[in-house]
Amino acid sequence: MDLGSVLRLKRKERKLTLKAVSAKAGISEGFLSQIENNVNSPSVDTLMSICAAIGCDAGEVIRQAQNQERISIIRKKDLSDVDIPHVGFATRRFFPPESRRTIDSAVLMVEPGKSIPARKGIRNSQEVLCVLKGSLELTHEDRKVMLNEGDMVHFWTEPGKQHITNISRSRAVALWVGTI
Repeated sequence: MDLGSVLRLKRKERKLTLKAVSAKAGISEGFLSQIENNVNSPSVDTLMSICAAIGCDAGEVIRQAQNQERISIIRKKDLSDVDIPHVGFATRRFFPPESRRTIDSAVLMVEPGKSIPARKGIRNSQEVLCVLKGSLELTHEDRKVMLNEGDMVHFWTEPGKQHITNISRSRAVALWVGTI
């Protein structure tokens, strides 16, 4: 059961900070962060206090945590139906944000000449990219790596110094996995 991610989602839906909720619930900000990241589990009383601070029902939080999907399937036939927005790329993630704890994963679809930057706010994480269709160029710090269909790369995330660009004449598709 992933109680922490449900609490985080409820808190963020109400645009509340860790600091505000922890103060209202009478716990430390660090402890609330540990609960949201499933490092620590709250007692029933603490869970009730957190839910009251967020303004949600503890029973509903538990039900949502119990009913989270443990598997996510994306069929090949569904990939061609993706609308690419004006930025020129789209990601089809396997799990919603509240279900991601250790890794994040997606199928990336990138239009010709368009780029995807590194994830924001991510430090000291690792990524794997496997080109399924087309060609991509990974810019990582001052290095450029050309990747063709079937090529794979494993690298450490470098925010602000990394991006993936489609250098082919048609939409490129890649499988991407990164640690959180």
